[in-house]
Formats: sequence, C-alpha cells, structure tokens
Amino acid sequence: MNISELARKLKVTPKELKEKLPELGFHVGRRAIQIPDEQVEKVIEKWNEMKEKEKKKERLASMVEEKEEEKKKEVKEISLPPAIQVYRLAEKLNLSLNKVMSELIKNGIFTSLNEKIDYEIAAIIAENLGFKVKKQEKEEEIKVTVKEKIKKVIDQEKKEDLIKRPPVVVVCGHVDHGKTSLLDFIRQTKEAAKEKGGITQKIGAYQIEIPYDKEILRSAQNDFATKSRKITFIDTPGHEAFEAMRARGGEAADLAVLVIAADDKVQPQTIEAIKIITKENLPFVVAINKIDKPEADPEKIKKELSEINLVPEEWGGKTICVPVSAKTGQGIDELLETLLLLADLKGEALLANKKGKAVATVIESHLDPGAGPVAAVIVFNGSLKVGNSALIGHSYGKIRMMKNEKGETIKEAFLSQPVQISGLKKLPEVGEILEVIEDQKEFKKKIKELEILSVKERIKLEEKKISKKQEEKLKIILRADTLGSLEAVIRALNKIDEKEVKLEIVKKKVGRPTEKDVVLAHRINAQLINFNVDFSRNVEEMAKDLGVKFSSYDIIYHLIEKVGEEIKALKKPESVEEKIGKLKVLAIFGKNQKGEIVGGRVIEGKIISGLKAKIWREEKIIGEGLIKKLQINKEEVKEVGNGNECGVFFVGDENLKEGDILEFYKKTD
Repeated sequence: MNISELARKLKVTPKELKEKLPELGFHVGRRAIQIPDEQVEKVIEKWNEMKEKEKKKERLASMVEEKEEEKKKEVKEISLPPAIQVYRLAEKLNLSLNKVMSELIKNGIFTSLNEKIDYEIAAIIAENLGFKVKKQEKEEEIKVTVKEKIKKVIDQEKKEDLIKRPPVVVVCGHVDHGKTSLLDFIRQTKEAAKEKGGITQKIGAYQIEIPYDKEILRSAQNDFATKSRKITFIDTPGHEAFEAMRARGGEAADLAVLVIAADDKVQPQTIEAIKIITKENLPFVVAINKIDKPEADPEKIKKELSEINLVPEEWGGKTICVPVSAKTGQGIDELLETLLLLADLKGEALLANKKGKAVATVIESHLDPGAGPVAAVIVFNGSLKVGNSALIGHSYGKIRMMKNEKGETIKEAFLSQPVQISGLKKLPEVGEILEVIEDQKEFKKKIKELEILSVKERIKLEEKKISKKQEEKLKIILRADTLGSLEAVIRALNKIDEKEVKLEIVKKKVGRPTEKDVVLAHRINAQLINFNVDFSRNVEEMAKDLGVKFSSYDIIYHLIEKVGEEIKALKKPESVEEKIGKLKVLAIFGKNQKGEIVGGRVIEGKIISGLKAKIWREEKIIGEGLIKKLQINKEEVKEVGNGNECGVFFVGDENLKEGDILEFYKKTD
C-alpha cells in the first residue's frame, strides 16, 4: 500500500507516519513510498495501540492536574508557635526553603535560614502563601515527615544532575484480598506460601524490571532505562493490628495499589488503607483482584467504591480501577502500564541524583543472631555502598554487609533499590532516614551527640517509672522477630481496655528471649511472650524451674486473645450485695461524736452486729453507716430477728430521724 494512502487512513501526514514507523518496529527508508501489503494490518494495529496509550496518558494527566488544582484550592490550616526558625517554617508549610525565603525578602525581612522569626511575621508569610494560621500557646518541636526529609536533601542537589528514579509503590488492602499473591505473580516467587496463617506479617520490598516498548521509555525521560523500566513494590500486612506498618509503607511510597477482592467487599482495613493513601496524597490504582473466581463481581466493588466517593473512571469519576487475577495474570500488564504512566506524571517528585549524597529510609528492622541489628532500607538519593558511615536516627554504624531482596550479597545499592544492611550498633526506628556521613570527624561528633542524648533520655525514663502509681498490673516481657512486628503487637495490646487491671510491657525487644529475661520476669512477677520467635531449650528449662509463665505465638490475634484472657483472670471478682434485713427507727436516745443510740423494730429479715446499712428516708437513700452494738433489754446481743425491738449504736454519715429505714447488707465475692 502507498504510504500516503495509509497516512490518510490513519488521519496523519505521510511525514509523521514515516517518523513513527521505526518506533512501532517497522523500518522503512526515508524515500520509501510504499509499505508491504502484509504489514499494513500490523501497522494499523500498532498505531491504534499507540494512540490508545497516548489517550490514556492524557486522561491520567488531566485527572492528576484536577487533583492538584483541588489541592491548591484547599486552604490548609496550620498552627505556629510564638517563634520559629525559617527552615522549620518551610518544613511546616511543606514548601521549598527558597520559596519561603523569597516571600520574606518580598516583605522586607532579610534573615538566615536558622534564625528565628516571631509568630506575627511567620503568620503573614504563611497567609501570603495560602495558609490559614492559628497560634500555638507554646513552642513545640515540628514533626518532619519522611518525604520532607528526603526532599530537603534533594533540593540541595544541582538540577542538572537530577534524573528520574524508579517509582516506589505501596500495595495495601484488607487481609486475604491477595496483595502478596499479586506481587508473587509479578515477581514470579512464592512469598505468600511462606507466611504464617496466610497473612503477611512483615513489610517486604521488591524491585522488578519490566521490558517495555520504546514509546513508553521515551516518555519516561529515564536516562538509565534502555530496554526496561523498574518499579519497587512495598507489600504491607492487611490485619488490623498492622495499621502502623501500612502507614509506614504509605510514608515511603510515591504511588499506591489498593487491592480489593472481587469476591468480597470493601472491608474496614480497605477504608483504613484509603485514609493512609489520601493522607499521603498518593496517586493510586484500585486492583480488583480474584476476577477468575466464579463468584467474582467487580461491578459490586465499583458500586461500593462509589458509595465512599471513589467513583470509577468508567462511571465518570477519577478512580482508576483495573480488574486483575493474581492466579491467571489477567490485567497485570495493564496494571503495570498504568503505574508507569502515573509515575511519569509525578514529574519532579521522582527526581534524584544517582551520584549525590546517599539517603535512604528504613522500612523494617530486626535483630539477626549472626549479623546483629539489621535494617531494610530503600535508597532515595545517591547510592549506598558497603563501608559507608551511616547515621539513622539514634542508631549509627558502618555498613558491613548489604543484601538485595533475593538474599544476594551486593556492594552497592542504587536509586529506589530495597536492600538489607548490617553493621549498625543498635536497631534503628522504622521510618527513620539513613544519611551517609563522608567526613569522619563529623561522623564521630554526631555519634558523641547521640550518646549524650541517649543518657538524658534514660534518666527521664527512670524518673517517669518512679513517679507511676502502684496499681494491679499484668506485666509482660515481649519479644518479636522484627521491629515492625513488635510495633504492631504493642499497638494491638494497647487497645485492650480494662480499668481494674493495667497491662505493662516492662521490656520489649527484637530477637529470642534470654536467661536475663527469665530472671527479670521471676523478680517482678512478669510473663514472657514471644511473637514469631521461639525459646531456646536453656531459657525454657530455666523458666519452668523458676515458675515463670511463657508462651509463643505466630498469629497476632491469638496472642491478643490470650493476653486479654490473662488480664480478665487478674480482675477482682465483682462483689454482690446480699440484703440481710431492715430496721425502722422508732426513737433517738442520744448521740455523740462517735455515733448515736437509737431504738427500732426489725421489719424484715434479721440484723447482725457489724453489718453495714443504707439509710432510707422518704424512699431515697441519703447515706450509709455501720452497726457497732446491738442490745435487747440492755443486754448486748449479736443478732436480732424479724418483729423484735432493740437498741442500736449506729455510726453513719447522716443523723438519723424517727421513721428512717436502715437496710442492712453484706457483700459477697
């Protein structure tokens, strides 16, 4: 067919068609005027595919722009302290330091980034930048998010050195909706089969490489991508106890995949995942999974989503829904393509310097018997190397060993790559930022500062413990396999609400319990509880010898149920009031500071010396008291039966009157 004729059919110019043909895999010369007939249908098919992708990208771009516009229109309310440093103000507003400094200069204020400005000036600057401001009563430390810390480092890099890194995608949703199985299909492994109870109870991060066509590659402007593109996935647990771990995954991610099973419904953990995605302002795709099942109903899921203001794109809304099957692979390519298109639309948010200062974030940490403290991190700027001096919150160390997600030992980790590192002095907190300090003098200075801070915090902790009131407690020593698991268990245990018995976690650590734990448990009458770790034979035998209770669990809700039962067992049994008898006051004979002598008749049951009584007057209880003595005909007795008159020495919180009724009772457990 003539190229001009084919161009008319495709509604483009012959020149544009000739330029695009090589990208579609058809190589024709510049002077060619015809294309072989057997290739015409293939050209039309590829051309239509390309145009469909372009339309999809335009649709996504339009949706992202609309969301950004909506976000800009929203007036954010922030609170500011009486005084704040300029760089802290920029962090609080989530704006670049340059923008805040420029606004200060516009208002005739020339100051350095570390200098403090008072509330009045800070409020004017914030309001000029579109914020609603209220004043805090006292100055407080501003919490900086993971993304803000990373952005601060990248903002200091030269713009010409920045390239686009692979996107980090968090996969979240309700338990058993197939998140890990979906990733299994993508990376062709079987992680889900290894999980206890079929539930993912740790955060795992995995980087995959996808062969992709040239048109998509060019649109990505990815100078490290030639024949493929990479995506890093963070798999998060679905059980409600792991809310903190899911939130952490959202903090570290650029995009999100919300997995919902087509044979189930929108569940509480689905809603909670949506809150995290919304809070972190993550572009996301809903993967409606398990569409291979006979009972699958994707339309029902879409209806439920629309009821919570997530109207699917095909229903005229802005929520991208992709039906998939982790079992057959149906829809997986479309899901990955959509994620890459969303990543392209993130623009500058995914820029990083692969040769710049190494910065990573901790997504998991645990204690390894052979390697000591181990942290799983994702690199967001620069490259991480074995031998680097690293500072991670209150932890530090030289990276001694590094492994990728396959467990292979590597020497260097690149942009968006998840790795496990060892060589740290203690476990870092999950969500902390890892920074590489090249200058050894500065590194040693930072370590000294950390050690001083650690001593001060320990003193404060001891003072807090001393000041605590003594109360009925269930004391436990808690051990878990990872810091993330430990955090999830503690969060779940803290939700157990019992007024009479308090739960006290006297010690919480990663790794197997030691003989020291047994000694401590014996000394303070505590229990040893493990999650995903076992007891060594020595520790177990020692616990039995000392009579220390111990137990291990690999399913979190079994652990929670057991602790709940232990707390209930410690509760004091509720006392029951047993009515014994009633006395009607007939006369008041005398009173002093210790009590009063009255005469009365037993009108119901019997009364016994030493019993407590409620005072009834005009059908209302007005007070309480106690019988000190009973007399009949001036003789002291222990008991008076129904119908008999007697004298009573009564001690109460109200003065008695003729006609009052004393109702006697005793409490039984």
